[in-house]
Amino acid sequence: MEIFDEKQGTLRRHRAMRRGPELFLHDRAFDDVIERLEIVRRPFAEALLIGTLNPDWRGRLLERVESVEAIDVDALPSLEPGSYDLCIAVEGLDTVNDLKRALLTIRFALKEDSLFIGALPGGETLPALRAAMRAADEQVGAASPRVHPRIEPAALAGLLSDAGFAIPVVDVDRVEVGYRNFGDLVRDLRSMGATNRLSARSRSPLTRSAARAAAAAFEAQSSDGRVRERFDILHFAAWTPAAQ
Repeated sequence: MEIFDEKQGTLRRHRAMRRGPELFLHDRAFDDVIERLEIVRRPFAEALLIGTLNPDWRGRLLERVESVEAIDVDALPSLEPGSYDLCIAVEGLDTVNDLKRALLTIRFALKEDSLFIGALPGGETLPALRAAMRAADEQVGAASPRVHPRIEPAALAGLLSDAGFAIPVVDVDRVEVGYRNFGDLVRDLRSMGATNRLSARSRSPLTRSAARAAAAAFEAQSSDGRVRERFDILHFAAWTPAAQ
């Protein structure tokens, strides 16, 4: 069985778009990518942008790059080899079922001596939510997959190397967001299209008692009237090998 239910992921993404996506983390990641591009002293002509949640991203890239093709991550298999000299990925790589294959596809879509740069959630993202979900499972008396697995920085660097990228660099932007209650966090995750899309997830909603246990466990982590939830954004950059 695949880790992620891709059909469900698409449905939740479309639902988030209809209700108005919550983009503060995605925009932060994109802003950081733009800043990093500004210190790369070379021009780029043909860019691939993986991520379409914010239509402004493409326009901002066109200020620096001659042409930009924007796609969702599920369109990766359609890419033509050797088509781009820059790829920016700020959405979707954290929930592909075969990240290694996705990275290989991106490498083959890039020309020689081209840059792959982007960001994805990983590391210790959502520790307060994880604690809340453990409390829900204890209330029910059975464990259920509820929170997405996250890749560690060293593992991401290794996958980039395995895919044939050179000199991969990965660093972590740790973002803390204050939430008054459990419902506010869930509302943000829904607006990000980031709620549970695991294939092995329970199809039944939390019982009232389990939901109360989750909310209580989450809010017990408050120190000043708000729970500080953590998002680890892994920023990465790597190059395709130059011609010999």
